[in-house]
Amino acid sequence: MLRDEITTAIRRALMQELAAVGYGRLSIEAVARRAGVSKTAVYRRWSSKLDLVVEIVAAAAHGKLPVLDTGTLRGDLALLFQAVAHALRHPLASQIIPDLLAEAARNPAIDETLRQVLRARQQEIGGRLVIRAVQRGELPAATDPDAAVDLIVGPLYWRLAIARLPLTDSYLDNLVESVAAGLGADAAVRRRPDASVAT
Repeated sequence: MLRDEITTAIRRALMQELAAVGYGRLSIEAVARRAGVSKTAVYRRWSSKLDLVVEIVAAAAHGKLPVLDTGTLRGDLALLFQAVAHALRHPLASQIIPDLLAEAARNPAIDETLRQVLRARQQEIGGRLVIRAVQRGELPAATDPDAAVDLIVGPLYWRLAIARLPLTDSYLDNLVESVAAGLGADAAVRRRPDASVAT
């Protein structure tokens, strides 16, 4: 029987080692040493470093999002951006994510795992945020959820993984307004039959 505390220690050590040396230099021996366990303990759970990384990254990426139902599109966007920024500000995440994105270009298994994770996230956000905004009349009925989610999450990953700039509160506030406008929220509200017209 596999002990949960050993599995947890290995997972924690993997994240720390991955952040420290990257996937290319990662070894089972180093993960075991950092976790304070034998290599056998690691191999009983995962057959290779690829299996270890793929499972743990997928599990971390599937962490639960907050309930995105504040009653307004801008409120939902603000909550989502704060949750994502909190996760991405973690030092381990800021080091691991760029490395894995680069590794995905060379490793089909990691590439496919990241694609699956991102597709699942896209469907989850699309269902919780975009579709509700359409139902409330805040977004046009023809809004494409996939394209909308690209616009919503794309700037965060660009800023973190490519530009390597901080996700400040002021940036996130401005991003809420920019994304809402880009999705056509203001135009949709003006077209609503019950929208009041100032006289």
